[in-house]
Amino acid sequence: MPWKTPGGGGGGGQGPWGGGGPTGPTPPDIEEMLRRGQDRFKRFLPSGSGGARGLVLIVLVVAALWAGSGFYRVQPGEQGVELLFGKFIKLTSPGLNYWIPSPIGEVLKPNVERTNTITIGFRGLGEGRRGAGNRDVPQESLMLTGDQNIIDINFVVQWRIKNAANFLFNIRDPQATVKIAAESAMREIIGQTTLDDATTGKRQQVQQQSRTLLQQILDDYGTGVSIAEIQLQKSDPPAEVIDAFHDVQRARQDQERSINEAQAYKNDIVPKAKGKAQTMIQAAAAYKEKVTKEADGEAKRFLSVYETYKNAKDVTVRRLFLERMQEVLKGSEKVIIDKGQGGTGVVPYLPLPELRKRQGGASK
Repeated sequence: MPWKTPGGGGGGGQGPWGGGGPTGPTPPDIEEMLRRGQDRFKRFLPSGSGGARGLVLIVLVVAALWAGSGFYRVQPGEQGVELLFGKFIKLTSPGLNYWIPSPIGEVLKPNVERTNTITIGFRGLGEGRRGAGNRDVPQESLMLTGDQNIIDINFVVQWRIKNAANFLFNIRDPQATVKIAAESAMREIIGQTTLDDATTGKRQQVQQQSRTLLQQILDDYGTGVSIAEIQLQKSDPPAEVIDAFHDVQRARQDQERSINEAQAYKNDIVPKAKGKAQTMIQAAAAYKEKVTKEADGEAKRFLSVYETYKNAKDVTVRRLFLERMQEVLKGSEKVIIDKGQGGTGVVPYLPLPELRKRQGGASK
């Protein structure tokens, strides 16, 4: 629209700084400003033929300052990434390094020792821990097990940067990429695991397998990320069936207790039975050995007597008779004395010990 002077006077074709108005501001003179700038710059240049040399000197000083700005320091725990016109060139280790300054070169220094944490299945205060301030995210936590059951899993993924170049240039959103890959890996492992194994005895195995699979996925993507650990915070059935699940768990615990008691009873009885059986076997073997040895000895003794009998029948018959009579009469209390052998001179024997025994028996 056309500019007008204050008060509605004539000269409506004048601009906002037109001279017709008594209160309009004066516009800056661009040419005057450029002329003044050139005059100030010329004051710093030497006069005469040395002006060109002075300009070259100034250019050299500026170039030296620019080149000196290429020194940079990579702190411990960081990894330097050198770029040339935005293209990756190489990685540098902690310490003092040099690279072409900006705008030609650029250096990025991400921290490769810091442990980053991602929570999957829950959000809230105290990331990485379950508590009253956290809330579940069913879209992430509900998974299907290998036996067609639903399980509610919350877990934490801890990761670090292992290759800064791949981390910076191969993925656009590292946090989201690691999270999606971790959820996918966990769903695959849970899909191969039963509900009982995932909630009780094989939690450690699920963590290890998920970590291995997640690391393989990220390596295939070339993310430059290293998975430090996957920690299961919760692995339970959904809240709607948790009571029934607990009843089943208690029943299984009772079953395991009964099995353990039966196993303990078996471990107590079977060794005793085996010990008795071994004792009987050893006793039978000893008895067999004894009878065999006795029979062998009797046979040898009979053969010895037979050989003696063949050489001296009378003597052998008499000896056998006396031995047999000795066996028969050895338990008898009677003593037979041959009269022809001085029987009349034998001193009579009074069996006092036997009389005392009989008196003692009678008194009782």
